[in-house]
Amino acid sequence: MSCARSSRRTLLASAAAVLTGAVLLTGCGGDDGGSDSASGKESGTRQITDATGREVDVPSEPKKVVALSEPTLDASLALGVEPVGTTAGRGQQGVSTYLADKAAGSEVVATVAEADMEKVAALQPDLILLDETTAVKTQVDKLESIAPTVVTAKLNEDWKKAFTATADALNKKAEAEKIVSGFEDDVAATKGKLGDNAGAAVSVVRWQNGAPSAVGRGVGHVGSTITALGLDRPKDQQGVGTGHSEPVSLEKLSTIDADWLVFGTLGDKADGEKAYAEAEKVPNFGKLKAEEEGHVVVVEGSAWNSAGGPLAARIVLDDLTKALAS
Repeated sequence: MSCARSSRRTLLASAAAVLTGAVLLTGCGGDDGGSDSASGKESGTRQITDATGREVDVPSEPKKVVALSEPTLDASLALGVEPVGTTAGRGQQGVSTYLADKAAGSEVVATVAEADMEKVAALQPDLILLDETTAVKTQVDKLESIAPTVVTAKLNEDWKKAFTATADALNKKAEAEKIVSGFEDDVAATKGKLGDNAGAAVSVVRWQNGAPSAVGRGVGHVGSTITALGLDRPKDQQGVGTGHSEPVSLEKLSTIDADWLVFGTLGDKADGEKAYAEAEKVPNFGKLKAEEEGHVVVVEGSAWNSAGGPLAARIVLDDLTKALAS
């Protein structure tokens, strides 16, 4: 057991002793919860095992959560928990645009590269969540000295498993299972409506600095949703990628071609539309089959290009349903 955890237990034990004495002196049974609320009594803890095998004592009802990765922020918001602190989206100053409304009250205290430990500590969180999609994973010891810290998932973990693990840390596993079940039902419904697009090849690219990068390979929220729909990918977008995205040179534009081309940036859909207008001026882009057939789908790229979660997966499914389902 870490010193930080031992200290927290000592403080909780002391607080409980003081409270017990107060109840005995006043003769108040506290059935209505009023005395507990006034004294700030903790609601208790529970122990979970995180993705790294660490046993962590977490609050049974966390009140001040800090989510330091895109997936844990997405998952928390999907479960109705707005973190007090969180991370900026990839290439953005604030949280990913697709989460901006739901996370309006969350203070940005980190990026995917690092966390500001002073800002995190100043929030006085009672639970910190992250996963291996962020470089902050190397600073768990420092984070644990601030509050119980849970690493919810390994890198390239299936998004549903990662989501369920985050939900477990928040003591909302049952709610997560319902969300996943509903999502799978909707995937099945869309698959049954694909018609002529059944088995179509779907390319997913992010346009940045005048060139594309292929994204969404593997079992993330993009790749797994496309696979679950029975759709195919271009040859160079099959299997597990070497990173979050893979740049494609303009000389090899043909490798991103497919029956359908999902096109976005790191920002919102308006930013994607602007980038698409730029792409149409690039030599050979107009020769892509997807472009010729009007099968380029401009999306809110922040959801497609994030590390993923149930809210991002829902946007991916909705976009594909609108474009491909009859």
